[in-house]
Amino acid sequence: MSAVLQSLHPNLDIRRVAGRIGAEIRGVALSGDLDAGTVAAIRQALLTHKVVFFRDQSLDESGQEAFGRRLGELVPHPTVPSLPGTAGILDLDASRGERASSWHTDVTFVPAYPAISILRAVTLPAYGGDTLWANTAAAYTDLPEPLRALADRLWALHSNVYDYVGGRGNVTEAGRRRHDEVFTRTVHEAEHPLVHVHPETGERSLIVGHFIQRILGLTTSDSQHLLAIFHDHATRPENTVRWSWRLGDVAIWDNRATVHRAVDDYGDQPRVVRRVTLEGAPAASVDGRRSRPREAAASKAA
Repeated sequence: MSAVLQSLHPNLDIRRVAGRIGAEIRGVALSGDLDAGTVAAIRQALLTHKVVFFRDQSLDESGQEAFGRRLGELVPHPTVPSLPGTAGILDLDASRGERASSWHTDVTFVPAYPAISILRAVTLPAYGGDTLWANTAAAYTDLPEPLRALADRLWALHSNVYDYVGGRGNVTEAGRRRHDEVFTRTVHEAEHPLVHVHPETGERSLIVGHFIQRILGLTTSDSQHLLAIFHDHATRPENTVRWSWRLGDVAIWDNRATVHRAVDDYGDQPRVVRRVTLEGAPAASVDGRRSRPREAAASKAA
């Protein structure tokens, strides 16, 4: 670890994984009785590196929730039931079509979308199944000034009713059915600024991903063209990190400064990961306005 990183996080052994995003933290047992200083250092490392990884952990469901509570308030998924016996663990099983194989930020279809996500590997394929993250703060910084000025003024409509198939070639009928019957059983819509000010770091970050339906005030066609520019900046290779999972791995990411996607390259092999998310707040735009719910949101059964 460099002298600069050591001075920022003196209690942790941190090894950067990629140039602009991602670091592995070694020598910490998340199931242990962590002192407040270590927890604070993990949180600061997360803010610095956007996603942090831990190998060789022994967390179970209760341990994952207990560690999550050290970082914030757990919040369950708004439509998908939590794993039985847990307060808010989302069980993501590839055999049910839950592959998350397009770029997204978790649950941006509600105004106060999660601040932090914690993902644990439970069952892994023999090969494939990596996850990618991208740094949306670095993406904003890299935008040419005219695009930054434009992005600062734009707002977008997000919904959990989105193009589930998109560009994915491995969508199963079971996955499509579960998406329709469970994930979108209640329709949620929210309006977010395209650029928000991070509440802890003060950085400006793009809010992009597959839950965006359109930019407010523009046609769907114009929205798609314009969003593609910002999405492409966010997911440029130099803004990303790719993690190859091993059993016992835990990944924690700042959901306010990243997008991510799972790589669907493992065929019919089993892959199960479990996630908890921590409560966030409505995003603040550059001019101080806050994300808001869309009044049209309603139950599909209504």
